[in-house]
Amino acid sequence: MKPRGVCFTLDNGTNHSVNSVYTEENDMAELTELQKQYILHWGEMGTKWGINRTVAQIHALLYLSPKALPAEEIAETLSVARSNVSTSIRELETWGIVRAVHVLGDRREHYESMKDVWEMFRLVIEQRKRREIDPTREVLRQCLAEVDPKEPGAEYTRQRLEAMAGFFEAVTELYDQMKQLPTGTVRKLLRMQTKMRKKAG
Repeated sequence: MKPRGVCFTLDNGTNHSVNSVYTEENDMAELTELQKQYILHWGEMGTKWGINRTVAQIHALLYLSPKALPAEEIAETLSVARSNVSTSIRELETWGIVRAVHVLGDRREHYESMKDVWEMFRLVIEQRKRREIDPTREVLRQCLAEVDPKEPGAEYTRQRLEAMAGFFEAVTELYDQMKQLPTGTVRKLLRMQTKMRKKAG
């Protein structure tokens, strides 16, 4: 089966006809309207989470694809520059949710997304903790160490900083405890919590 064309709507509202990324080895013939809707929505959600739109859309495309895709086909499907794809792939690899794989008979590197959504979000949370929570904890510790009791309002400032630092320390401790649990155990705990809420309601 030859690749078939597909019309893909970009963020700016324009339509572009591009070749399908799927061949006869692929179970998906072409991007459906539902798949395009998911990719575009994931890109929008990415911007709300502080993630580049293209990075999020590439992740969505790879997550939906039943086979690994080369960078050229990713760029063609999403109508983005090849260099932009390379940068975005490196970002996703840093998060640990996308990896490079080799396909027999093809010298190009292909990329695939982690499919286990529970493990994927555990990795995302870990990265966000390292990038956002850990630096904040360190700044709070430094600020507390540098509080000058002779300055006006120093005691009140110290109390406020201690309250915030205590919150971040508690969140970190909770995360460290959860991280020790296998993904399957976390899944079961959350399901049990959901059932208990329904019974209580």
